[in-house]
Order: sequence, then C-alpha cells, then structure tokens
Amino acid sequence: MPAQFLINMTIAFLWTLLMDEDAFYVTTFLTGYLIGIGILFLMHRFFGTKFYLLRLYSTIKLLLIFISELFQSSLLIMKQILSPRLKIKPGIFTYEHSMEGDYELTTLALLLTLTPGSVVMEVSPDGKTFYIHAMDVESSREAVLKSIKVFEKAIMEVTRN
Repeated sequence: MPAQFLINMTIAFLWTLLMDEDAFYVTTFLTGYLIGIGILFLMHRFFGTKFYLLRLYSTIKLLLIFISELFQSSLLIMKQILSPRLKIKPGIFTYEHSMEGDYELTTLALLLTLTPGSVVMEVSPDGKTFYIHAMDVESSREAVLKSIKVFEKAIMEVTRN
C-alpha cells in the first residue's frame, strides 16, 4: 500500500513538472494525482496487493462502524445506569474468533474493549478464544456477539489482500 501511494505521488509530481507552468498550481498537482490513480488502478494487479484506495475506504468504514457501535453501546449503558433499579447480571462468556495474526487479534480485542459494556479479559494460550466480561450478560451478550462479527468482517477487509 505505501508503495502504491508513493508511486501515485511521484506521478502527480512529475505531471506538475512536465506541465511547464510558471508557478506551482494545486489544480495541476491534483490533476496529476487523479491521473496517477487511474494508472495505478489499471496496474494494481502487478503489485500483488489490493488497490490502495480500496484499503483506505475499508479503514474509513471500520472507523465509522466503531463510532456507530460506540454510540449504540453508550446509549445502552446510559439506559442501564440511569434506570431506578439496577437489574444487571454481569458475567463472563467465551468467543472463538476467526482472526489470523497478532495485528488482527489485537485490533479486535481493543475495539471490543473500547466499546462500553464489554471487556476482553484474556485470550486463550492458543490465541483462538476470547474471554469477555459483559456488564449485563443476559441482555447484552447478543449485542456484543453482533458487534464482534461486524468488527471481524471489517478488520479482515482492511488487513487481508
């Protein structure tokens, strides 16, 4: 991905130089950048990785999914905290994930820990099972499992070719 971006910037810079203008114009540079995007899109299969703008799109999508899940879980936690009686039953459950590698595993664990109401307490020695503490196991377990599946899919879009 960094190689594709650097090549795109080089194409844009060369385009700006070859236009032989008296000054540097941002519009000329942006035109070169857009032409570079077109060239790289047609040639990206020779790099052996995904087109870098698709990965950027996937990263932005993961960030928006995280913000959405954070907002939804925060509302759920506020509802539980502001209720006159606490009817929560905290507990621990396990989840076997499909992440590969330390980067994906760590990202999933951090995203789950950052959403209110759930904390990844431990990862099994083989690295395939999470032990998750939920604030209210009975009502929020399904929501946490749904969040995990959404996060897993988005993380795999970002990290895998």
